[in-house]
Amino acid sequence: MRLKPGALLRFYSLCGILVQVAATKSKARGSQGQFPLTQNVTVVEGGTANLTCRVDQNDNTSLQWSNPAQQTLYFDDKKALRDNRIELVRASWHELSISVSDVSLSDEGQYTCSLFTMPVKTSKAFLTVLGVPEKPQITGFTSPVMEGERMQLTCKTSGSKPAADIRWFKNDKEVKDVKYLKEEDVNRKTFTVSSTLDFLADRSDDGAVLSCRVDHESLNSTPQIAMQVLEIHYTPLVKIISSNSWPEEGQSIILTCESKGKPVPEPVLWTKDGGELPDPERMVVNGRVLSISFLNKTDNGTYRCEAKNPIGRNSTEYVLIVHDPNALAGQTGPDHALIGGIVAVVVFVTLCSIILLGRYLARHKGTYLTNEAKGAEDAPDADTAIINAEGSQVNAEEKKEYFI
Repeated sequence: MRLKPGALLRFYSLCGILVQVAATKSKARGSQGQFPLTQNVTVVEGGTANLTCRVDQNDNTSLQWSNPAQQTLYFDDKKALRDNRIELVRASWHELSISVSDVSLSDEGQYTCSLFTMPVKTSKAFLTVLGVPEKPQITGFTSPVMEGERMQLTCKTSGSKPAADIRWFKNDKEVKDVKYLKEEDVNRKTFTVSSTLDFLADRSDDGAVLSCRVDHESLNSTPQIAMQVLEIHYTPLVKIISSNSWPEEGQSIILTCESKGKPVPEPVLWTKDGGELPDPERMVVNGRVLSISFLNKTDNGTYRCEAKNPIGRNSTEYVLIVHDPNALAGQTGPDHALIGGIVAVVVFVTLCSIILLGRYLARHKGTYLTNEAKGAEDAPDADTAIINAEGSQVNAEEKKEYFI
């Protein structure tokens, strides 16, 4: 049987359609196990973000990246959006990777990788952009500060996302009692944070280094630090040091007046008993040192050292007692009179104790019954006297004999 040419053409078209439908169904069945895989990305503002979409099994199905505004960035290896910051890294049937350089906060959001199967399959990747905090600044400091004044120092940094953390240190030791404040910036994306340190100035803080430290995940464990050296002015602290702890007549003594203050105290003033030094020839002042030679009893008294600076003045005293070396030597031997007196007292007490003990023993030696009872003298013989004594022993008076 011979087919007409028109019928033959229609037959071939029908076969082509059937083959195409079968191929499409086969492709759809093969793509059912295909899923695009992506990962969330975090990048620092100004850095480069790499977005990668992978498909383990792909039968020549196209891949596409689109931004949070659903604008196509790349369709396979073809660039769709005119943005010089976006570049193709790799394009194949199993992977589509792109990079976004000089990332800004506005680039943050959800990016979509699409696999054009039937139906289309997608995977989401969220791009997080970290805002880098600006270098911190310390305000509220005035120099110098007087001792006892209240100081309020504030450390502030802006542009962080999320909000940065601020800590205070004094000579590398963290200060805990601070106030922390967080405010949202105008762009409603970043934050300005500040921390205030409030304390009373003390002389021990002079020269101390206060540090404001900003920590943030965008800084890669390298914090930003602002420092301020404290300058505290205070009245002098005065102390007198003696070169001789037991000064004697004829010796010398050196009294040193140590004074510490800021500003540095002026030359000290030495006085004795509230007046000037009485003997300038022997009492010589050299700066902070007072030297007294050939000591004698007239040098006894209270010596005062006074130091002052523009903040105030302070003083301290030293009581000088000059000792007689001869009197000291006479007291170094044993005191025989004292020893003799002690011995005499001991002997006297011992003799008195012996006498009192003897008299006590003599008076309380004991009692006994005599061999004679009352009326025994009238007995004719000794046996009768004894019998009478035994019979009347119960009611008879006892005869007692005492030896004096």
